[in-house]
Amino acid sequence: MAQERNTEELIIEAARRIFIKRGLAGARMQDIADEAGINKAMLHYYYRSKEKLFEIVFDEAFSKMVGRLGAVLNKPMPIEEKIRTLIDHYITSIAETPYVPIFVLNEINQQPEMMIKRVSSQPSFPDIMAFMKEVVEAGKKGIIKEISPLQLFLNIVSMCIFPFVARPLIQGIFQQDNIQFNMLIEERKKLVGDVIISWLKP
Repeated sequence: MAQERNTEELIIEAARRIFIKRGLAGARMQDIADEAGINKAMLHYYYRSKEKLFEIVFDEAFSKMVGRLGAVLNKPMPIEEKIRTLIDHYITSIAETPYVPIFVLNEINQQPEMMIKRVSSQPSFPDIMAFMKEVVEAGKKGIIKEISPLQLFLNIVSMCIFPFVARPLIQGIFQQDNIQFNMLIEERKKLVGDVIISWLKP
């Protein structure tokens, strides 16, 4: 059993690398077998299709990206604290798996209908609509100014994700090594929160 688990883990890791580089459409089972260092017959013994492998890799990646967010969004707390906590958790999650945003966005752009359906049916998919209602209610009560909750959501996501998507550009232009970039990301947790909260002040 341990040997089978090790082989499965080897295949999943190889599939992850291939799908990140080539996506679902560009990947072949032979590529995955070669990457895992096994023959194609053994790969088919464990996984009959690349689509099944892709489901496993995508679901794992998506769960890592949003897993912590659901817990924050569902927890009762003041709206300002919730937004700051959401930003902190989101940036931390991306920093741990920086390949995930590009991988997920690429696949959604390649096959939007299928991927949006898959994303929205994930058990870990956060209740974004409930959060948006909270934002609207907070605006009506004067706790924050009345703004579009969709614009708030887009601002948070884009401000958190962009540094990771543009990492090679940022490190190249500003001559930052990995330690400096990680420090930049750590600083960004508070900075993004400050910018968003300042915008929301009534």
